[in-house]
Amino acid sequence: MTADAELCGLDAGALQAAFRARRLSPVEVIDNALARMDETEPALNAFVARCDAQARAEARAAEARHRAGVPLGPLDGVPVSVKDLIEVAGMPCSYGSRSMLGHVPRADAPSVARLRAAGAIVVGKTATSEFGYKGYTESPVHGVTRNPRDLARTPGGSSGGAAASVAAGVTPIALGTDGGGSIRSPAALTGLVGIKAQFGRVPVWPASATPTLAHVGPLARTVADARAVLEVIAGPDRRDHSSLLPAMLPATPVTGLRVAFSPTLGYGRVLPEVAGPVAAAVDVLRGLWPGMAEIEAPFPDPAEILAVEFIGGCSARLADTLASAPETIDPPLRAAIAALSARSAADYARVVAERMEHRARLAHLFEGIDLLLTPTTPTPAWPLGSGVPPGFEDATVWSYFTYPFNLTGQPAASLPCGLTVSGLPVGLQIVAHPQCEAMLCAALAAAEQALSLPPRPLPPV
Repeated sequence: MTADAELCGLDAGALQAAFRARRLSPVEVIDNALARMDETEPALNAFVARCDAQARAEARAAEARHRAGVPLGPLDGVPVSVKDLIEVAGMPCSYGSRSMLGHVPRADAPSVARLRAAGAIVVGKTATSEFGYKGYTESPVHGVTRNPRDLARTPGGSSGGAAASVAAGVTPIALGTDGGGSIRSPAALTGLVGIKAQFGRVPVWPASATPTLAHVGPLARTVADARAVLEVIAGPDRRDHSSLLPAMLPATPVTGLRVAFSPTLGYGRVLPEVAGPVAAAVDVLRGLWPGMAEIEAPFPDPAEILAVEFIGGCSARLADTLASAPETIDPPLRAAIAALSARSAADYARVVAERMEHRARLAHLFEGIDLLLTPTTPTPAWPLGSGVPPGFEDATVWSYFTYPFNLTGQPAASLPCGLTVSGLPVGLQIVAHPQCEAMLCAALAAAEQALSLPPRPLPPV
């Protein structure tokens, strides 16, 4: 079967409208999604597992509900992919690691269970770096994942498989995770919307290897779709002690918001091919927020804090494996854990204290603003073969703009804002007050409308 390109390009909202009008059925949509997966794999290497038979059975059930006029919600019958750091009952889940080969969960993660309860249909699991360690989607288990916009380039990471699934038109929505930018960076590098909600808004279970940093969230082609997914998966779950927050609050107005733009955060180096489209988008958005201020250095670079906390979590998660079967862990991750283990307890305590100071600085900054705009990434998608963008090898962490807000836990998202001269996507990050996802989503929708980027045709993978 050849996939219908027009159908591949429909977002979840358009699919629901077509279901209501009886122009399409969930069975047709799932068949088309699986056909598109056939066309794009293994060229993209985005999927690590698929579940065709189960997806088709669920599509038939969704079709019956739509025919009866009783859909489960705004995602009923919509295909979704799930990153391989999120467990799906009955499907292999290796976390991108040889140490987890053969692991088949018996229960869905809360986010997956909620999507299924809303009628969304899982079609497959998507690639990740090992335990989400790298911002480049490559693992010892599955190899390297490619960007649908240019197969010679990376989609970033570690939710690169999820981003490729949506950008290639296999699914309109995907679930990813974000421990330092792993939803937002791939979204920027593939031209998608990616939202990291407030820490704890979406429950994470089983516990992440980076439990103080990890978020589960949506990638989508539109703000409306991303918000719809977030509203379904948000809310507490007793298995995650951090998920004490209620579900999303109602939308808020965006007029009169205090908005600031920081082109570098004072420490980031941004390539001109990214800085130009971001600046042009910000100029457009000044019409939406005319009082927008520009700030250069609101806080020091917290890269060391992120690196220590991230690797510290991985070290705790993998302690037994490192003692019994170290060869099953990717050598770069093993080396990072060894380097952290050589540091003193006093040094680790210093970094913990610096995280508290970082949070205090950000809290003070957001006393004076409601939203902060930055580039999402300092570079567009770069050529395969390097785990970091060329020229950024000396950076402690190259994703300067995303990780500060994993350390505070506050909501942040990436929105497509333009293209480089060579046609590669560029993302604009919007960061909101803690616990203000409603404000963030409203701002994203208003900015999406103001920028009015033309829809991009599906890449001919």
